[in-house]
Amino acid sequence: MLITGAELADGRVRDVRVRDGTVDAVEPTNAGLDADAGERVVDARGRHLLPGAVDVHVHFREPGASHKETWTSGSRGAAAGGVTTVVDQPNTSPPTVDGDAFDEKADLAAPALVDYGINGGVTADWDPESLFERPLFALGEVFLADSTGEMGIALDLFAEALTEAAARDVPVTVHAEDETLFDEGALDGDLGGVGTAANADAWSAYRTAEAEAAAVERALEAGAESDAQVHIAHTSTPEGVDAVTDAGATCEVTPHHLFLSREDAGRLGTFGRMNPPLRSEERRAGVFERLRDGDIDVVATDHAPHTVAEKRQGLADAPSGVPGVETLYPLLLESVRKGNLSLERVRDVVAANPASIFGIESKGRIEPGADADLVLVDLTNPREIEAGALHGAAGWTPFEGLLGVFPELTTVRGEVVYERDPVTGAESFGEPVGRNVREP
Repeated sequence: MLITGAELADGRVRDVRVRDGTVDAVEPTNAGLDADAGERVVDARGRHLLPGAVDVHVHFREPGASHKETWTSGSRGAAAGGVTTVVDQPNTSPPTVDGDAFDEKADLAAPALVDYGINGGVTADWDPESLFERPLFALGEVFLADSTGEMGIALDLFAEALTEAAARDVPVTVHAEDETLFDEGALDGDLGGVGTAANADAWSAYRTAEAEAAAVERALEAGAESDAQVHIAHTSTPEGVDAVTDAGATCEVTPHHLFLSREDAGRLGTFGRMNPPLRSEERRAGVFERLRDGDIDVVATDHAPHTVAEKRQGLADAPSGVPGVETLYPLLLESVRKGNLSLERVRDVVAANPASIFGIESKGRIEPGADADLVLVDLTNPREIEAGALHGAAGWTPFEGLLGVFPELTTVRGEVVYERDPVTGAESFGEPVGRNVREP
């Protein structure tokens, strides 16, 4: 493939040649990259070419809950949104806490349209020896509070997991909330039904911002003591981000914590229940400001689909989580279009930084030798986000009605996996990505 006249995130206009799954050449337009016989030519004038997003936090629900999402449906949504690599978290059924469970999930992931990594998890009965024999992407999401899958662990087991991971140079991704600081009184009263603004907001009042900040501090301290590489997942407060920055660690934020707040509780009802929960508008704005200013390393989705029926059960019973893998790039690119973020900043937090932090050297950049994971977008052509136009299995989105800039073309290692609609490409094109785990 030869992509001509595309503007890169840094403003350079270039022709990009793809051969054998990698970027073969990046040259100034009209500098001599003529089309070869049989080569597809994509005229990208007036459009931007970006590296495929590396979403290091998804829950594709297999094994155990394929009625919510499968590797096929989840990766189809990823491809349509410009995400070319996903990393699945361990809170499936069975949880990915030993070698056999890892192998079962890896077999289920084989039909993916995009490349994928698999994280190992930690529970009281985990088997680190067999788990670390597998090509883990990272250890985590390690839960310091219960969420979907009930994998919250005690601090002594967390310290053990950090030591095991540090001995093998494996990063540890942490879900940081301190359950002892949850406000139990916030859940008093009638929590049935889809929810009014008052009871839908109770989840945010219950899982307090202070609970996150305290757990972030504790996780960072434990990481320093064990010399482990700690990455804080879905940081939802400015205080959490600041603690990570001060410690010299890394963190991610989610689109729902960047673009939604407790002011959306009435509109979302129980569909807005998530962990960590939505924060105040002031805190949301503070997190966005830190993203713009460079204090946040990664934007990842925590894509956590549940069915409409499950989310309608009432606040006390509805599962936590929202879908988002397909709307990651579109929402951030709309912020670029409106002048609220730079395109280079978006490129870094969704592609270059996650690839660098987690050691995937071939991804996250457009330069010779890199994987040809490419996304072509027209920043002048946003559209409303509509659940019916998305490709995942959930059938709903918390971002309904917001504007997004969606890809026109997505390639994974040079293979077209999405071109407007529908998805094209092989049913099982994705390949696993992982780390070579060092012997302790």
